Amino acid sequence: MEISATFEIDGVSAAPRRKKSKSARKPMFSIGKTVKPDVIMAFSRQLASFLEAGISVLDGLETVAQETSSGPMRRVVGEIRMSILRGTSFVDAVAAHPTVFPAYYRAMLVSAEYTGELDTVLAQLASYLERDIAARRQVRSAMTYPTVVFFVAIAAMIVMSVFVLPKFTGLYRSLGADLPLPTRMLLGFTDFMTGYWPALLSAVALAALIGYIVAGGARGKGRRDLIAMNVPMVGTLFHLISLERFCRVLAALASAGVPLPEAIGVSADSTNNSIFQARMVIVRNTIVRGSGVYEPMAASGLFPLAARQMIQVGERTGSLGSQLGKAAAFYEREVTFSIKRATELFEPMVILVVGLIVGFVAVAQVSAMYSIFGQVK
Repeated sequence: MEISATFEIDGVSAAPRRKKSKSARKPMFSIGKTVKPDVIMAFSRQLASFLEAGISVLDGLETVAQETSSGPMRRVVGEIRMSILRGTSFVDAVAAHPTVFPAYYRAMLVSAEYTGELDTVLAQLASYLERDIAARRQVRSAMTYPTVVFFVAIAAMIVMSVFVLPKFTGLYRSLGADLPLPTRMLLGFTDFMTGYWPALLSAVALAALIGYIVAGGARGKGRRDLIAMNVPMVGTLFHLISLERFCRVLAALASAGVPLPEAIGVSADSTNNSIFQARMVIVRNTIVRGSGVYEPMAASGLFPLAARQMIQVGERTGSLGSQLGKAAAFYEREVTFSIKRATELFEPMVILVVGLIVGFVAVAQVSAMYSIFGQVK
């Protein structure tokens, strides 16, 4: 195994980085992003247990491959094992599958070469993946009910506008009576929906196309993230999620012994937030040039007071990984609270909008009936 003396970040010498062997760069199979996080978590947990029990990596991989129910993961594990048999290190064999194992996962495995504790690093990865999966499930669970209610309300509006209300339109017009304002507004809306729906669909498609051109794809990610960070409530939640992910990954990498500049870059990439990534490049380069951790992170404007205080304490006491772990736990609770508060506000708003629509339709229909009855008398 070869380890270079230095590597360069924007022309500045930094901590060591491994050279990848050629055999680790070309996997025999193109797996793609088909392996779920819970499968990777189980793989990490099982292999860590085997290594802790004194079983060799090759024997552990063979057992994991036999026990996993995921076909793609079985092929990946088999290929990792074959690479090791050809003389490739375990870390290089895993690094040959960047679409299966995230950047932070591969970086933490590299840290095992610094510490010599592969079983411990794999157990840390399994724990992190478990927390990440639980957080994702919590978000999905919290958003399921209001999302279903919202789309049901939209579907009900479309059905009423296209199929139900036009029948009343013909009835009212055949009677030739003077209709009240709410009824005329309702009839105008149904006429627009039934008569101009091709133009409406074209306008929606055009707006979607313009939105994709402006903010779609990889080039527009910066614009999307900037918009998301500035939307009320959504921006706060997006920021908290990025903070929690960054602190969680950086805590794990720092505790595992990954050089700090490299760990900051990997942690920023794990947030999937282009604003975080761009500002962390500045932080990383400042640290490489000899600065401490606290000042450039505080200057980035991304860390609230609580996080800055924890980072400062961690830098002064040499317990940065531990303090970042505490910060991650704190922001995990903040994310949970923000999601709960957002859903609690979203649900009554959806119900209120649906109630207003149904109430307006009812008032329009009832007032029309009374008006027609009064004119007939």
